[in-house]
Amino acid sequence: MGQTPEYEVVVVGAGFGGLGAAIALRAAGLTDFVILERAADIGGTWRDNTYPDVAVDLPSFTYQFSFAPNPRWSRVFPKGAEVKAYIDHLADRYQLRQHLRLNTEMTAREWDEVNHLWRLHLGDGSVLTARFVLTALGAFVDPKRPDIPGLAEFTGKVVQTARWDHGHDLSGERVAVIGTGSTAVQLVPKVARVASRLTVFQRRAIWVFAKPDLKIPPVLQTLFARVPAVQRAVRAVTSAVVEALLVGTVVLGKPGSVVAKIAETGIRAYLRTQVADPVLRAKLIPDYGFGCKRPSVSNTYYRTYTRPNVDLVTEGIERITATGVRSRDGRLHEVDTLILATGFRLSNDPENYRKVPVRGRDGFDLAQFYAGNKVQAYEGVSIPKLPNSFFIFGPFSWTGSSWHVMVETQSHHAIRVITEARRRGATAVEVSQRANDRFFRFVHRRATGSLIMTNNCTGANTYYIDHHGDFSLLRPTTAWQAWRASRRFSLDDYTYRTVGQ
Repeated sequence: MGQTPEYEVVVVGAGFGGLGAAIALRAAGLTDFVILERAADIGGTWRDNTYPDVAVDLPSFTYQFSFAPNPRWSRVFPKGAEVKAYIDHLADRYQLRQHLRLNTEMTAREWDEVNHLWRLHLGDGSVLTARFVLTALGAFVDPKRPDIPGLAEFTGKVVQTARWDHGHDLSGERVAVIGTGSTAVQLVPKVARVASRLTVFQRRAIWVFAKPDLKIPPVLQTLFARVPAVQRAVRAVTSAVVEALLVGTVVLGKPGSVVAKIAETGIRAYLRTQVADPVLRAKLIPDYGFGCKRPSVSNTYYRTYTRPNVDLVTEGIERITATGVRSRDGRLHEVDTLILATGFRLSNDPENYRKVPVRGRDGFDLAQFYAGNKVQAYEGVSIPKLPNSFFIFGPFSWTGSSWHVMVETQSHHAIRVITEARRRGATAVEVSQRANDRFFRFVHRRATGSLIMTNNCTGANTYYIDHHGDFSLLRPTTAWQAWRASRRFSLDDYTYRTVGQ
């Protein structure tokens, strides 16, 4: 019968994805599992990102699991500490801490075809075995250090936003921020209030909505707690609005669509109320269409650039020196602290799987596959030649409206397959090449026709586009279509085997 694995299921990662998958496993009666987490605490991005004013950029009503609504959100866009508290609450409420192994980093995993199990190599040199693996890496894996000449020569303080140094005081310092994505939108206004001089180096501007960040009054919180249907209704409405903006525009929209025009016109009008100087205002307007990159929200970002102690540099960086940053116009900007808000390595980057190799059946290597083939996975969950292996966030899986909806959808798919394998007495289950190819043709055709793949987005350098130039980060369908597919896909799209077959 082959070797018996130590666990039926291993979940890799203890962020929202891993915890959501673990909750789904328990709900399905699959309790023989362990959650591996390389850090000393749970929470993923909300554990790592503690920079000034870190917050959710989606309404709190949407940013939660459907089965575990939080009626006590203090505001529409909660701060990071409040989200981390929600994560801790989930771990306690669903008794997940007994399944956790913290400070446990997986360094490689390989499929044992003889015994139909996974061997997971850990950082301490030990090997753990499991029948099934649920990989719950988030979209953004590790922070990227920019490849800027001279960075290693800088003698001042360097701070990466995902590794914020709370012991370093920026008060009275000359500070430079490199990057103007969503993270910078949140932290720049806060840093500007304490720095003697703040210089922001912008490569590409970002579309920024006004942020209706209202406090949720206690009476409404009580109503949500006592009448959950009210909060579910609010969640449905906010999710629909978010999906209309992000999915309806980015995935299904076309250049010049009505929704994109309305959004862009609204942001330009908002910008005029924040910045009177037309020259400065022009620098803050992106040269790509709305929807090409994920927009952000803030009530203070634009007007921060009108402060006398803030400079916006758009000429580009020539190099970093020992004492500052030289822009391409020849000007040297003296700096005490350099803040890197330069993004992350995405989960479908082959480098992740060179660092942590994943080797499946018949010599399959995930890093080589992602490097040499268009990024793909059946329903965003499974890849041929990776038996008993499922992604929570895989290619073409995130609908963009709610991370939590995606986690619930993907978990349901994986558990349907695991449950069917158990019912059939199978020890190995693997998606067929034909089913994978069919799904890839479906999503690739829709993705190729999306707004992202048009000339309207040329030069946006959006992370929506992968290293092959494909739009694989988001699923080019609605969340409803993905949810429905997770419940209706044919279980015969997988092959089932027992040890010895």
